Amino acid sequence: QVQLVESGGGLVQAGGSLRLSCAASGRTLSSNIMGWFRQAPGKEREFVAAINWIGSTYYADSVKGRFTISRDNAKKTVYLQMNSLKPEDTAVYYCAASLGVVVTTTPHSYQYWGQGTQVTVSS
Repeated sequence: QVQLVESGGGLVQAGGSLRLSCAASGRTLSSNIMGWFRQAPGKEREFVAAINWIGSTYYADSVKGRFTISRDNAKKTVYLQMNSLKPEDTAVYYCAASLGVVVTTTPHSYQYWGQGTQVTVSS
C-alpha cells in the first residue's frame, strides 16, 4: 500500500511561485511513475506533469515552461515547482502514483492518490 500526502499549497498573487511537495510512505516508489493532476471547481481532473523512474518529465501544454516536476527517491518525495502562476492555475492539486511502465495523462492510469492541496492564484 502507498500513502501520498501533498503540501505546499496556498494563496499567491498572479506571477508568483509555489512549490508543492508529495511525500510517499509505504512501498518504495523509486521505480514508479509519479504525476501531478489538478481539478478546478466544475471541471474534470486534468493532467499537469509526470516523471518516470529515470527522470524523464512530461508536461501539459498549459504549464510547459512554467512548472517543473522533480523527484528525490531517497526522500520518497516528488515536487512541483510552479512559477509565473496565473489565475487559471487555481485548483486542487493532486499527487498520484502509477504502477505502469509508460507515462500517461489519464487519471485512471494512476492507482494511488493523495488528498489534494488547494492552490489559489489571485489576479
